[in-house]
Amino acid sequence: MLRATALLLVFAAAAQPALLSAQSPTTTPDAPTYTADHKLMLPAHYREWIFLTSGIDMSYTPNPAMAGHSMFDNVFVNPSSYQAFLKTGTWPDKTTFILEVRGAEGPSSINKRGHTQSQELMGFEIHVKDSSLEGGWGFFEPDGPATAALIKRPAACYQCHEAHGAVDTTFVQFYPTLFPLAKQKNTLSPAYLKEISTPAAAK
Repeated sequence: MLRATALLLVFAAAAQPALLSAQSPTTTPDAPTYTADHKLMLPAHYREWIFLTSGIDMSYTPNPAMAGHSMFDNVFVNPSSYQAFLKTGTWPDKTTFILEVRGAEGPSSINKRGHTQSQELMGFEIHVKDSSLEGGWGFFEPDGPATAALIKRPAACYQCHEAHGAVDTTFVQFYPTLFPLAKQKNTLSPAYLKEISTPAAAK
């Protein structure tokens, strides 16, 4: 997922815009919802969702331009989609991922080495599987206290996920509890299998 930096979010409970709900009797309570102008409502309680993984200083380029300090990436997914993945090895429509970015802090309290995560939120992004979107998936970045706007194609985040995602354009290869399941159920994408079979990837 594309990183957004230096972004502070407050999830507003009041003064929310009129909603155009993505839910129906056949969808789940944690499905994404949109405003009348097609902006995604920020899920206020995503930290109660399923935690998939945390990475530190991850980069998809060999020589990234670092910000001068370490960063943690935390990934969450809505519970109903997680349960579906456990059964099928792939993601159902209306799957919603949250990527939050926090700074890595040094020694504090009784911690004398290593890193802990900052209380301050440094970045935030949402990745949604929605059949109504072009390509079936959309990346959203917050554009206000309660909504997020769609990142339009062609953006690098789409191209990267479609070329390298292990399952359904998502980076399941970085989710230690789900990657073995995807291999067991044979749901790894052709693009990912081709990538890891090349000599360069085998090194």
